[in-house]
Amino acid sequence: MSQNKNALIRYKTIDKCLQNTYRQWTLDDLINACSEALYEYEGKENPVSKRTIQLDIQMMRSEKLGYNAPIEVYDKKFYHYAEEGFTITDIPLTETDINVLTETVSMLKQFKDFSLFSDVSDIVQRLEDKIYAEKSHTQPVIHLDKNESLKGLHFLDEIYQAIVKKIVLVITYKSFKSKEENQFNFHPFILKEFNNRWFVVGKKKGTHPISNLALDRIIKIDYDFQMPFLDHHFDVEKYYKNVIGVTVNEGLQPRVIQLWIDSINAPYVITKPLHHSQRVLQQNEDGSIIINLFLIENYEMERLLLGFGNGIEIIKPERLRNRMKTILERAIKKYDTASDS
Repeated sequence: MSQNKNALIRYKTIDKCLQNTYRQWTLDDLINACSEALYEYEGKENPVSKRTIQLDIQMMRSEKLGYNAPIEVYDKKFYHYAEEGFTITDIPLTETDINVLTETVSMLKQFKDFSLFSDVSDIVQRLEDKIYAEKSHTQPVIHLDKNESLKGLHFLDEIYQAIVKKIVLVITYKSFKSKEENQFNFHPFILKEFNNRWFVVGKKKGTHPISNLALDRIIKIDYDFQMPFLDHHFDVEKYYKNVIGVTVNEGLQPRVIQLWIDSINAPYVITKPLHHSQRVLQQNEDGSIIINLFLIENYEMERLLLGFGNGIEIIKPERLRNRMKTILERAIKKYDTASDS
């Protein structure tokens, strides 16, 4: 057991003792109580020294832990709380505490669709009640990007459990490109989140390539308990090493993508790289930069680069440069058509 955990058990034990005003507590009594508490938690003898309990009392009296416990000694022998009903478990939260807890609760609630959340949901509820009791009108200082109306989130836990238990899914799916629903077996390897959407990554068959399915396009999930689960060692870090997003075009090899970034966007790209492979090749006098990325081209990468508008230029490869040029030219034509009408 860690020393921090030991200390917390001792603080709690001393606090419980001093709340009992029907008994007088000497230093030896507190030592014995703490030793017994540690034995109960650890299952082995762990005698506590006199010096340790004296330091614990000093710490509880101080502001370091926020306790400020009014521990006094009377008759030069007995310890008690000078304030009736005091307990270190009832310390008021500071405004900083409230803000931190509020944001922690918000982050925990992002995972409410997993069964794992049920194990801590009552704790989260108690935290919310505590925060509300302390300060009802606290404004959040962190705003988490989320989409409450996103479809398919109720499938998260079903898929999670199937991955853990190695069960083959029978998925009814309708992609954006398909007019009809499809039903197929799917061996799920991981759940992946990107750009506020969830995907399940796996294989339809052993001979098929790895693919990803958006949860918001899943219509229904069933199970095939008879089919053996694919014994596939999926290295997620290696698989997604050279891509942005979730789409891995397995027929392509990673290649150098060279970009010019204007002076407005350069500081953002330097401080928040587009990909971990990013390297700054040149910093120009006008504040613009030239960078290299080492990537497998995919849809998500194109969307990211197009999002920079005229603040970016693809230098190479030539094929990608021409593709982006074609997309932008088509976009301009749409605006020209709109202005003529």
